[in-house]
Amino acid sequence: MHFVEVILPLSLAKTFTYRISEAEFNFIKKGMRVAVPFGKSKMYTALVLETHQNEPTLYEAKEIHQILDERPIATEIQIKHWLWIASYYMCAIGDVYRGAFPSGLLLESETVISHKAGVFVDQTILSDEEYLVYEALQHQSSLKVQDIVAILNKKNVFPVLQKLIDKDIVVLEQEIQESYKPKLVRYVKLHSKYDSNQGLNELLELLKNAAKQKEIVLAYFQLSAVEKKPITVKKLVETSQSSSAVVKALIEKEIFEEYFLQHDRINFIGKSTEKELQLSSVQQTAFEEIKNSFIEKEVCLLHGVTSSGKTEIYIKLIEEYLATGKQVLYLLPEIALTTQLVARLRVHFGNKVAVFHSKYSNNERVEVWKQTLGNVENAQIIIGARSALFLPFANLGLLIVDEEHEQTFKQVDPAPRYHARDAAIVLANFHKAKVLLGSATPSLETYFNAESQKYGLVTVTERYNNVRMPDITLVDLKDKYFRKCMTGHFSDVLTEAISEAITLGEQVILFQNRRGYSPIIECITCGHVPQCQQCDVSLTFHKHKNQLRCHYCGYSMAKPTNCHSCSSVDLTTKGFGTEQIEQELLVLFPNAKIGRMDQDTTRGKFGFEKIIDSFKNREIDILVGTQMLAKGLDFDNVSLVGIMNADNMLFHPDFRAFERSFQMMMQVSGRAGRSEKQGKVIIQTYNPNHNTIQQVTNNDYAGMYREQLYDRKIYKYPPYFRIIKLTLKHRDFDKLKEGSMWLYEVLSQNLNMPVLGPEEPAISRIRNEYIRTILIKIPHEIPLGSTKKTIQKILNSFEAVAQYRAIKVVINVDFY
Repeated sequence: MHFVEVILPLSLAKTFTYRISEAEFNFIKKGMRVAVPFGKSKMYTALVLETHQNEPTLYEAKEIHQILDERPIATEIQIKHWLWIASYYMCAIGDVYRGAFPSGLLLESETVISHKAGVFVDQTILSDEEYLVYEALQHQSSLKVQDIVAILNKKNVFPVLQKLIDKDIVVLEQEIQESYKPKLVRYVKLHSKYDSNQGLNELLELLKNAAKQKEIVLAYFQLSAVEKKPITVKKLVETSQSSSAVVKALIEKEIFEEYFLQHDRINFIGKSTEKELQLSSVQQTAFEEIKNSFIEKEVCLLHGVTSSGKTEIYIKLIEEYLATGKQVLYLLPEIALTTQLVARLRVHFGNKVAVFHSKYSNNERVEVWKQTLGNVENAQIIIGARSALFLPFANLGLLIVDEEHEQTFKQVDPAPRYHARDAAIVLANFHKAKVLLGSATPSLETYFNAESQKYGLVTVTERYNNVRMPDITLVDLKDKYFRKCMTGHFSDVLTEAISEAITLGEQVILFQNRRGYSPIIECITCGHVPQCQQCDVSLTFHKHKNQLRCHYCGYSMAKPTNCHSCSSVDLTTKGFGTEQIEQELLVLFPNAKIGRMDQDTTRGKFGFEKIIDSFKNREIDILVGTQMLAKGLDFDNVSLVGIMNADNMLFHPDFRAFERSFQMMMQVSGRAGRSEKQGKVIIQTYNPNHNTIQQVTNNDYAGMYREQLYDRKIYKYPPYFRIIKLTLKHRDFDKLKEGSMWLYEVLSQNLNMPVLGPEEPAISRIRNEYIRTILIKIPHEIPLGSTKKTIQKILNSFEAVAQYRAIKVVINVDFY
């Protein structure tokens, strides 16, 4: 008897055994995919862990349906890494497998297949079975895999479908295809025959009767004298105050030539530049220090102020590793950042750069997966958000985690709830590779590790080209309101600075960490505030759709005209979000172009690019946004950054609130003055004397670090203690209360460490489920592994209690 151990892409903590024949036993290798039956009628794509000859005792092993791969599609190290993630973050191995694999490689019986629109199919290349599926899809828009089983009258249809997907004839349903046509901008230049002085005289002679055309030509000369960059038709028409018809006439007369420039996109054609990248002396020193630290230590932290040219140092390091034939993984916190960075890296490395993140379609992701596995030429450098960690690297040499302090490296919702930075360090360890963490404001744990000699530390204290750090001004809102110097939410200082920047043709970024128009609508008469029906939160008012919306479950209703409780018509809004600031700006600066960047305006694969591109092309003067703006974007024309209200981050009920606020404000202010001129940052706050805000003003990371560390030690928080957070959810309030109490008591009896709880979080009900949380604080001297085993045992016995079985328990390790 021969058996195979497989992982199923389901939230199950154990592996399953299936029966195979001797021939299959000799063929199957670890890391191949097999199609297996599971349950009464379902089919899944499972991954082989090992082959053996031990019969399972508890159940009779079913036979596998079919082997899907000729050679392994996942590597040994990769599977080892998954098992580590599953054990460290206390989640099911099936969850990790499902999260790691692109869904294009995970067909199952529930998957919906549909015909790809607008594709011409050469029917002669299809086999009989493929043709049957193709024909069925002509009559019906989409089919489930189960339907296709019925059509072909055979159990295993995965290979047929895989072939159709590879031929690009069918697509999986969960993808929404979306393409972003790069915007073509129309430019004009003077025809080459009028370049000389003599040509100019001819030109003026030619136009002496056409007054309008002459005006435009003169405007063109003025513009080209003032600005040293190409002139767009739009700009020319605006300056000369005439119409594009006149420009068209001039183009037809062959006085002007028109040409289009398009702004860069994903598909990259062309060569990398040959010219060497020159580091400044400061960067060169840092570069040498990093290499020296890699001799002894696996991990090195590069702590360089914003705009100190960290990317150039990375590029130099990548060059060295590529020369030895290794692969490099470059992790970024935000999908929005990948676009900017890809453009920069492709200038140096041409098509060796591959990109992997969840906004790409299935086919694109499967392609990158296979390229990485094969270690081909065009997947030597992989850039991606946290999911790129799961790719099957053939020969990894260096991992770069940029902006390592970002909380987006931690996955929150579906398991595995891993932290990409920590998982990357473990992965590098398996590959014998090195890790470089980069940040202007490192997280406390990382800096603590660097201070305690666990990681190497390299510091860059000055900006590239000696650009000065931005000048930070604090505005005391209390005082300004008292003196009546406020217009809406703008103090006089901020409005003056904005109008000055706009007059000089510079751009402004305004930061407000809340989307929508205002978080609360209140009735003046009786004080009633509309609440969400399913969650314990007030509804946020969104003005452009004129509706109230819950940001937790998506419930929405039209804006009420009168109060629901006392029918009074006096409703007022409290608090403010990005939308309201955008509205106020339109009134204050009617001539400026204003853009907004938050979750509502950046939906879709290219939402970010549209806004970032138009900001780069200087079509937007003032950009209002939420924390997306704080992530290492690089705009050279921004001279002013305004933080609308620094307090709503500071007083969050979270032990990291001060650290996060410091990082956020430093990062946002780092967007100002990135070229020659010194930038300006204006922070509006009610507590100008607050320690954290003072530390931001003085750019004092060390002071913030010491103060926070002191607090953390007293109150038992990381980096001195590890934290595991258990979240319990149930629709029945009393049952949840009782269950969470039982769990808390058992935990605190069996664990010799602080267990806090069970407490109601700030938002104690979401989607009609009540929530309780329990915190377990594990001191450093106690071994983690055994503690986690104990916790897992207790949770298993919790599940065995019949009346608590319905309570959902979510485990989050290192939830910060």
